[in-house]
Amino acid sequence: MTRAPRHFLDLDRFDEGTLRRMLDLGLAYKKGKAANPQPLKGRMLALIFEKPSTRTRVSFEVGMKQLGGDVVVLSHLETQLGRGETVADTARVLSRYVDAIMLRTAAPAKLLELAEHASVPVINGLTDTTHPCQIMADIMTFEERRGPIMGKVVAWSGDGNNVAASWIQAAALFRFEMRLACPAALMPDAKVVEWARAKGATILLTDEPLRAVAGADCVVTDTWVSMGFAEENRREQLAPFAVTERLMSKARPDALFMHCLPAHRGEEVSDGVLDGSHSVVWDEAENRLHAQKGILTWCLE
Repeated sequence: MTRAPRHFLDLDRFDEGTLRRMLDLGLAYKKGKAANPQPLKGRMLALIFEKPSTRTRVSFEVGMKQLGGDVVVLSHLETQLGRGETVADTARVLSRYVDAIMLRTAAPAKLLELAEHASVPVINGLTDTTHPCQIMADIMTFEERRGPIMGKVVAWSGDGNNVAASWIQAAALFRFEMRLACPAALMPDAKVVEWARAKGATILLTDEPLRAVAGADCVVTDTWVSMGFAEENRREQLAPFAVTERLMSKARPDALFMHCLPAHRGEEVSDGVLDGSHSVVWDEAENRLHAQKGILTWCLE
């Protein structure tokens, strides 16, 4: 009997132990301690980008090649995905050519349909609702610097977007407190919050950044105008939620600052915070490579 493919779609589909397995694999590669440094020799990964990318493309491409495999990269102009050909048929065809598929798309429904009909693993490289690969790298980064994240406090200030949603899911699985300061019109998806709370997570929603950040172990933000979204007065709504030196000073003295990048300096974060002693944004960016190597190995092992 053919085994069902191991997809990596969203954090809420896993338990902590499975996610820890992926992180442990990624750390082993990073530290040069993997029993087999190139377990994916002869394997091929398709990278499909319906949204632009720097870190996602480079980290997946470099990671797959370092694991011994190779990649084929397709933009939205180079595939029939969801256009002349159905997503289901595209999934069936690609499954005959490659060993795994990474999709970066606006539409989560397209990702789910691709996974439903593919006979190889499908990986969520980002949708408009979640960004799980980023949060895996963020957890790795926090724990490298501060030890286990369980019981810590992570504060978000800004738009309750796809990255915030994956942080909320992670809070339930890795058992840390999540506080989110967002404008009332830009709060995170209520269903994501409800799911996390049902799992026992402590999730605070507020429109007061100082309340969210007070005594936090980590402060996180993201760009105010995401790809594919109109500005819609977002900058005016979000200006009070910018992470400045003053806001950062309300967190713990050893608090970390994270941003998935690219950053708009002087908007969601000041230069002083982004380039300051609290910032670990470059470690985060590097750890996309290592965390995704763990994800790829888990999907294909």
